[in-house]
Amino acid sequence: MKVLKSQDILALGFMTFALFVGAGNIIFPPIVGLQSGPSVWMAALGFLVTAVGLPVVTVIALAKVGGGMDALSSPIGKIAGGLLAAAAYLAVGPLFATPRTATVSFEVGLAPLTGESPLALFLYSSVYFLVVFFVSLYPGRLLDTVGRFLAPLKIIALAILGIAAFALPAGDVGVATPEYVAAPFSQGFINGYLTMDTLGALVFGIVIVNAIRSRGVESPQLITRYAIIAGLIAGVGLALVYISLFRLGSGSHAIAAGASNGAAVLHAYVQYTFGSLGSGFLAVLISLACLVTAVGLTCACAEYFSKVLPLSYKTLVVILALFSLFVSNLGLTKLIAFSIPVLTAIYPPCIVLVALSFCKGFWQEQGRIVGPVMLVSFIFGCIDALKGAGLADWLPAQLAHLPLSEQGLAWLVPSVMILAVAVVIDRMLGKRSEAIA
Repeated sequence: MKVLKSQDILALGFMTFALFVGAGNIIFPPIVGLQSGPSVWMAALGFLVTAVGLPVVTVIALAKVGGGMDALSSPIGKIAGGLLAAAAYLAVGPLFATPRTATVSFEVGLAPLTGESPLALFLYSSVYFLVVFFVSLYPGRLLDTVGRFLAPLKIIALAILGIAAFALPAGDVGVATPEYVAAPFSQGFINGYLTMDTLGALVFGIVIVNAIRSRGVESPQLITRYAIIAGLIAGVGLALVYISLFRLGSGSHAIAAGASNGAAVLHAYVQYTFGSLGSGFLAVLISLACLVTAVGLTCACAEYFSKVLPLSYKTLVVILALFSLFVSNLGLTKLIAFSIPVLTAIYPPCIVLVALSFCKGFWQEQGRIVGPVMLVSFIFGCIDALKGAGLADWLPAQLAHLPLSEQGLAWLVPSVMILAVAVVIDRMLGKRSEAIA
């Protein structure tokens, strides 16, 4: 029976870590650290729940069902499962995350050197997606190209930044903003959404499993075990990166007070700490981080849609790269503004799906539980999305002020209530086969 060598398992873990760490993972923790002030570690705890805990749990859930999101969503039926999968793949693929990797890496890394002209962005994104295209054409080689080459370079660059954050702080911790004074944990929890790592995990599951299979491993038990190990390695790596970036942000009050985003905090710190070499170092770090993530997303999306559309994998890689190139040139501000409400709506049902997949032994029929709870979480997630889009005036007052609404978690209480009702009904109805008999 074919098994992975220790170095292959380590490379797989590095590859998984590298797939997750994109621009969002690097630019969101510093602004949380800056704005949370003395409450930085409570905010960090909330952030780590959604940006580390949920993605690792999602990788484990997918590994248990063979890596495919279709198997995970089977309790809600093919149509609903297909719609959810398509929404997740499109959101973390050509609509938002993949174009964002190019736009963020340009604006954070190169724009300070070249200026933010549309021509400079177009030239950069053209070269960027050309590289993404060529690497994505050979998904079977990801363990070699990403796990053995790109991922170690990325880890070295992040390690330098992380060590500097603790060894060379820019100053003292500043004052927390009002929202972090009031609720640091929930603010960190919601900011963890923006990394899109849980949606990314739903997409990357099949990439990780295919990377294992590319080494000749066919045993479902071994594939599950290796995928879980890879997820845990990635989780530890993500946590270390985030903790160092929280420390970086919390100590940057003197040099980045009033910064509106993590990119500005990072740029100020790197410039202050590394001097004239700072901008070049940051450009390489961000570009490398984003490129690996873009390759993983493109491979995963092409893999999925080649199974549901009459198009080949290579044709889809071309389409995805070109579409992502087009969207990336719309600009980062428009991308983020449009993506936040969409992510707020589709995150809750994905969280519910993953969480309930671990509890299937507690009820008679999965469909009776998972479907209703996901539907309610999506409906109330849409309410949060409308508020996030600045359309709260369209909502009745009762819906605009639901429990936990201010924390962006209006879906949580209704979902738990429906779960309780569904469990009772499931117990009363028993197993379907028993009911027929």
